[in-house]
Amino acid sequence: MKKFLVLLLAAMMVFSMFTTASASSLAGTYDITVWVANEIVDLTKAQIEEFNNTNEMGIKFNATIEAVSEADAATQMITDVAAGGDIFCFAQDQFARLVQAGALAKLGARAGETVGAANSAGVVAAATAGDTLYAYPLTADNGYFMYYDKTVIPEEHIDSLEAIIADCEAAQKYFAFEMQTSAWYLASFFFATGCVSEWTMDEAGKEFVSVRDTFNSPEGLIAVKGMKKLVDSPFHLSSSQASEFSSGAAVVVTGTWSYTAVQEILGENMGVADLPSFEVDGQSYHIGSFNGCKLMGVKPQVDAVKAAALHQLAQYLTGEKCQLERFEKHAWGPSNLNAQASDAVQANPGLVALNAQAPYSLPQGQIHGSWWDIAKVIGDDVKAAKDEAGLQAALDNYYNKIAALFTMTAEEKNAWGVIGSINGDVWTIDLPMTNTDGVWVTDEAYAMEAGVEFKVRQGKAWDNAFPADNFKVEAAGTYKVQFTEATGAVELIAQ
Repeated sequence: MKKFLVLLLAAMMVFSMFTTASASSLAGTYDITVWVANEIVDLTKAQIEEFNNTNEMGIKFNATIEAVSEADAATQMITDVAAGGDIFCFAQDQFARLVQAGALAKLGARAGETVGAANSAGVVAAATAGDTLYAYPLTADNGYFMYYDKTVIPEEHIDSLEAIIADCEAAQKYFAFEMQTSAWYLASFFFATGCVSEWTMDEAGKEFVSVRDTFNSPEGLIAVKGMKKLVDSPFHLSSSQASEFSSGAAVVVTGTWSYTAVQEILGENMGVADLPSFEVDGQSYHIGSFNGCKLMGVKPQVDAVKAAALHQLAQYLTGEKCQLERFEKHAWGPSNLNAQASDAVQANPGLVALNAQAPYSLPQGQIHGSWWDIAKVIGDDVKAAKDEAGLQAALDNYYNKIAALFTMTAEEKNAWGVIGSINGDVWTIDLPMTNTDGVWVTDEAYAMEAGVEFKVRQGKAWDNAFPADNFKVEAAGTYKVQFTEATGAVELIAQ
């Protein structure tokens, strides 16, 4: 890895010269690997072939397109940057760890100006560290809103959480909103009352040094009072899957990625709207949301000419034409300003709902990897609360866990542990491991049924976790878990 980084530093110096070189200096055929979401593999193949046929620089790519989700790409890249995709797509919350791992090549000054002017400011900011762009904006649609069955929820009720809950209970239909399984969705009630969780990293971008978190506040107490109305309903379902409409749901809170699936299930009965408001002590609060985006990165290259050619391709794949093609075929919301202004995008109900929700949403910044586990427990604690004191205890519990992140020792931050469905636990407890020369083994053996899933992660956070997909136990037995830090390999040791 050190040798790879040294070669990259030298290559970056050469690459800077190519930013002003003639177009013909990039002519040639390049073998590359591109990682994109499974649903756009075929479209990406066609777009790269179009680039090959139309660019005037003589660039040709012999591209291998691999299906790697935006959620998994970062983990795979930081495990072995040299073996990663030359071009890869990822969710914005993975940006910091990719920069830290040296997995993103900076855009040149001219390309940065062009890309920055062509895309929405929020997405450009999400791809920027300091004053430098490290990635190309791909979408501006990573947020959530409400799909509903118009035969159950009348249009005059869609602005009221209480009315929607009553409609669902009357029809014995589910209201699916991830309040107990995802902090990303759960935070929406806190954003409704003005709460924030803003994290600050050190200047090197390697460690979180402080947080301004106001969830445990009078405003936070209002938020959980509103949340309790939903989680206490016998027809609340903690899910964001479009398929819930086939299983008795009347409402599902999810995003644009579910549009086609919902439409296929509900047809003309599909309703789409921004999130409703809830009422506490006579005051109304519009439920908020996270907003985010997808980005495209170029891996640093030893060959500076190939690097320059890759940047040309990435700029093309994230340009107006290709973004509109992804919208037309897969309903991905563009970040390109001209594409956003097109009549087709403006008429899409999902994107209209996302835009309606935008004034109540907050951009997803860089967040400590442990926060996602800490915050999602609030939903269970709120459901279990019997009174206002119980709700306050839920917030106190959350706050104490946040504070503890900044008192962890270096040893605790570097230690690896196992988290998953072992012992019937629902991904909330890290099982300890002991290190011997870079090989970590759980302190105890655990009885595991076939189908049990888990990951090995560092410092009780998700910044470094293996394998990329959950490890699945194939045969029931009693096992210790072994993790080899140098390779990222996870294995079971039968006992």
